[in-house]
Amino acid sequence: MPLNPFRSEAEAYRFVWLTIGYFGLIVAGALINRWLGLAVFIVLSAIVLYFYFRRGERRTRVLAPTRARTPEDERRILVIANETVGGGTLRETIRRRSEGSRAEVLVVTPALNTPLKHWASDEDQARDAARERLDSSLARLKEAGIEARGEIGDGEPLQAIEDALRTFGADEIIISTHPEGRSNWLERGVVSGARERFAVPITHVVVDLERESEELQR
Repeated sequence: MPLNPFRSEAEAYRFVWLTIGYFGLIVAGALINRWLGLAVFIVLSAIVLYFYFRRGERRTRVLAPTRARTPEDERRILVIANETVGGGTLRETIRRRSEGSRAEVLVVTPALNTPLKHWASDEDQARDAARERLDSSLARLKEAGIEARGEIGDGEPLQAIEDALRTFGADEIIISTHPEGRSNWLERGVVSGARERFAVPITHVVVDLERESEELQR
C-alpha cells in the first residue's frame, strides 16, 4: 500500500493552498524583478525546509512516550473512538483488558469536522457532538464497573493520539472503528498509521453498531 504523506484530508487541503500561495508569491516577485523573485524563492524554501525538519523531529519524540515507572498491577489504557465510542464490543474489550490490574482508562473522542469548518476554525458544533458521545460512553463504562475519564481530541485521530500520549503514558492503545467497508478511519489507514508511528501496543476493535442495534431489538 502506498504511503500517504498527509495525515488527514484537511492537511491535504492546506498543502494545496500553501503550494498555490508559494508559487504565486514567487511569480509575483519575479514579475516585479527577477532578483526579487529569486529572493522570495530562497526565503520561502528556507521556511518550508525548517518546518519540514521540525515536523520530523516532533514525530520522533512521540514514538516512544515515557512515564514514571508504575507498579506491575497498574495498567494505563488509551482508547480512541468516535461514533463507535458507545459500542458494546468496545466496552467489553476495555473490561477484559482491565481485568487483573488497577486500570487507568483514558477515552479520547476526536472532534471530527469538515475541512471547510476546520479552516474557518468553526469547531464548536463538532466538539459539542463529540462531548455528547463521550459523556454517554463514560456513563456506560461506569455502569459496567469501569472507571474512566475522557477528553475531546483533535479532529485527526493520529494527532489526537499523539496529543494524549504527551501527558498519558499509555501501556496500550485501543482504536475502535466501524467494520471494513463502512469505516472512514480504516480507509484512511488510521490503524496501520498508528502502528507505524507509535511505539505502544495497539489493539484494533471493530464495532458493528448496526448489528448491536438489531440484537437489542430482538
